[in-house]
Parts: sequence; C-alpha cells; structure tokens
Amino acid sequence: MLQLDELSLNVPDTKKPRVVIIGGGFGAVNLAKQLPGEDFQVVMLSKQNYHGFWPLLYQVATAGLEPESIAEPIRKLFDNHGDFYFRFVRVTGINPVTKTVSSLIGDLHYDYLVIATGTRTNFFGNEEIKQNSLGLKQLSDAVNLRSQLLQTFEQANLTRDPIKRQSLLNIVIAGAGPTGVELSGSLAEMRKYVLPKDYPGLDVSKMNIYLVDGLDRVLPPFDPESSQNAHRYLEDMGVIVKLNKLVSSYDGERVKFKDGEEIPAQTLIWAAGVTGATIDGLPAESVERGRYLVNPYNQVHGFEDVFAIGDVALMKTDKWPKGHPQVAQPAIQQGQHLAKNLKRRLRNEKWEPFSYFDKGSLAIVGRSRAVADLPGNYHLSGFIAWMAWLFVHIYYLIGFRSKLIVLANWAYRLFTFQRGTRIIIQPYANSEDKAAQEFIRHQTLD
Repeated sequence: MLQLDELSLNVPDTKKPRVVIIGGGFGAVNLAKQLPGEDFQVVMLSKQNYHGFWPLLYQVATAGLEPESIAEPIRKLFDNHGDFYFRFVRVTGINPVTKTVSSLIGDLHYDYLVIATGTRTNFFGNEEIKQNSLGLKQLSDAVNLRSQLLQTFEQANLTRDPIKRQSLLNIVIAGAGPTGVELSGSLAEMRKYVLPKDYPGLDVSKMNIYLVDGLDRVLPPFDPESSQNAHRYLEDMGVIVKLNKLVSSYDGERVKFKDGEEIPAQTLIWAAGVTGATIDGLPAESVERGRYLVNPYNQVHGFEDVFAIGDVALMKTDKWPKGHPQVAQPAIQQGQHLAKNLKRRLRNEKWEPFSYFDKGSLAIVGRSRAVADLPGNYHLSGFIAWMAWLFVHIYYLIGFRSKLIVLANWAYRLFTFQRGTRIIIQPYANSEDKAAQEFIRHQTLD
C-alpha cells in the first residue's frame, strides 16, 4: 500500500494562468467547462470523484433511483477538455500569502483560486442530534438512509413487541424545506403503493411520517400560496405536519421537542438547515453566517485572486440582502459568469458584475402533485407543475446515460407504482444503536 509521503498532486508546471477549483458541484463544473485549455490550466480538487445531481438524492434514499443514475464521474465530464486535471483529494487549508492550497498529499500553487465547496449539514451545535440522526447532503447519505429505512421495515415485520414496532414505523423529518417536503411525499407514496405488497403481514397504516419545522409554514422560500398547496397535498397523502416545532434532542430512540412533546422513533432525518463548507486559511472577516463574503465579481472579501461561487458564497444585493438562495441555479450562473470574467482579464477588458436571473422554484410532493413559483409572479400547482418538475430535472441531469436511466425509472414507477432498488447492499446502523448492530450482525454472518 502506498504511503502518504509517496503521493503527490502530480500537476505539471505551466506558463498559463492556473485556476484551482475546490469542489465538483454545479458551480465548479460549469466554471471549468467554460475555461478553454489553450488559455488556462484548470485543476479541480474534490473529495468526491463524481458530480452529483443532488435535487434527486431523496429518490435514491427512498429506493426510487439507483445511486449511479444521478452521478457522473468528473473525469468523464472533461474527457475532451485540454489542460484539465482532476485530483481526488480533500483540501485541508488555504494560504493566500503563498497562494497555495494544501492537502494531505501536498500543496499546489494557484494564480486564481475558486472555492465551490457547497454546503454541509448544519446541526446548530447539537452533537447528540448529529450523532444519531441521518442527513441527506451527499450520495453516501442517501445510500445510508435507504439502508436504514429498509432495515426498519424488515425489523418492524419481525418484532412481536407493538411498542417497538411503532417506534420503528415512526419516521420524523426535521425541516420542511424542499428536501423535507419531497422526502415526506416520497415516503407517503412508498407506504401506499410499495410496502403493502412487500410486507402483507405488516399493518403499514400505522407507519407515521412526521414533517416538523420551526417556522409557521412548509416550503418557507416559496410563495405563501405554493406553501399552502404543498401543505394540503402532504396532509391529503397522510403526512403529519407539525409547524412551529423545534427539535431539542434525539438519543436514537425518542425525538424530543422544545415544547416538551416526544415521539418514539428509530429514524430522525435531519433536513433542518445547511451551512457553507468553508476551509481553514482565510481570515474570519471574510466569512459571514458560514459563507464567504463576495463582491459582485465573486471575489472573496479582501482578495483579488480568491473567489467563491455557489452555496458557499454570500453576495449581498438589494434584491438578495441575505445572499442568493442555496440552490443549483445561482451556482451554475456564477460559475459561467466567473469564467467569462477570467477570460476578460486575459484580454484586459473590464469585468462585468454578476446579476442573478431567478428561473423560479419547483418542489414535488407526489404523483401529479407539485408546486412551482415562476418568474413574473406566476404560480403553478398540481399536474402541470408536476410535469414542469419532471422536464426541468431531466433537462439539468448531466450525461445522456443519466437522463435515460432516470427517465426509464420514472416510466417504470408511473405504470407499475413500484420501486426497483429496494435492496440493502450495506447495512447501516448508528454507532450507538447496539440492538440494530446485533440484528445486522446476525443477518450478515457467513
């Protein structure tokens, strides 16, 4: 096995400006694709070797899609891109004085540094919830959540203890943003169409799906009319919506709220917030509310050659005083715009400030149930919003293979009401869940 001191980033020297991009998400990919190899050397550093389409993570988690169907290898995306180098490493620090980024296997000099690291789950300092709940921010989270859900159904089908069975069948989702709403709806459809056939001896009507949020409505970023429609869809599907409700603790057995209410549950899914995935090395005054402060050119506060784009960037404008929404479109547009400005610099042309074009917001609740806020203050709901959601998500998937696989899966589900990926590949259990670990150990003995 190779030792760390035998490894290096192994990037060739160049006389062209070197653009180092940290991250492999929407912003990073769209930036790199617009930087021609004849003008720049582009080096992308990421702790994952794939680009994922995170809006569909919840479908992987609820056995609707295979993990590979929403991800493409980063190297494949740049097969024909000249002077591009991808390195599968985690960046550990930034030194703006020496203009280097650090990793466990070496340092790399940059001429321009672009931080496009996205977000990480925000547990608001609650270590107990962090330890015992499940997030949904990356592909491994979705696979773990799928395993956890399928395992709880298997255990509920086997246990004779009605109290334990109910605890297994209670699923609490904290956070009623798009992720929480779409996950709740998907679980409700799974309860209605899939579980009765898989577990005919289990009374799945006792499966409770709780969607809780500290605010007074679901989908807070959406128009109130869309929020109301989504709330109605969820309740029609049997989701128990609890608003103005804050989770205070979770020990793996009971979800406790600040108002004293408790729900026995083996599964708490944490979708209650995110924070920017910042990196050590830049001064504290460059960061606000977990995001890098940037000017209209995406330059990080205090630096001319360090940029931040996407979810990790906080660009305050009159229209967006708290920064742009942490969704795909701002990242895509900022990546493309920054590439144009970097090319302008080569030509000694004046830079242009970034202006975000809001293409609207979409959220799906279930079959023929969705909501959409569109430019011009137009709001859609029901079947037409559902069709818009399907089209947009297919369109923005990267790679023909992914589009084909996802479309085939959706067609299969549309006509059969089934989900084809209900397999437990890697059993999951929280480290503190001794009973679940023992159950899994017995299932996996050779």
